Amino acid sequence: MAKHSDTSWKQDHPNTLLSNSVQKADRSVRQAMSHPGEPTVEHAVNSISHAENALFNAEQHNEHMDTVQQYKERLELAKEHLQEVQEIVEDQTT
Repeated sequence: MAKHSDTSWKQDHPNTLLSNSVQKADRSVRQAMSHPGEPTVEHAVNSISHAENALFNAEQHNEHMDTVQQYKERLELAKEHLQEVQEIVEDQTT
């Protein structure tokens, strides 16, 4: 049976939320890289934004900061790749 608490699981387990969010952002960016287009780029932007919120939440809860730093680095790399894809998409539309 599931554990019930007054706070959401996102608050109970910010490191898990961060992990899942960064993985989803990675997948979204890879999808945008293999299929550059406005819909995939927009999805990747939203996924990265969600992961950044999860990162902020984990930092606020002082979650395993070494792990948080690793996720932060992965997120920065995903953002760099997304920037490259956004430039490709912009070039296609001009």
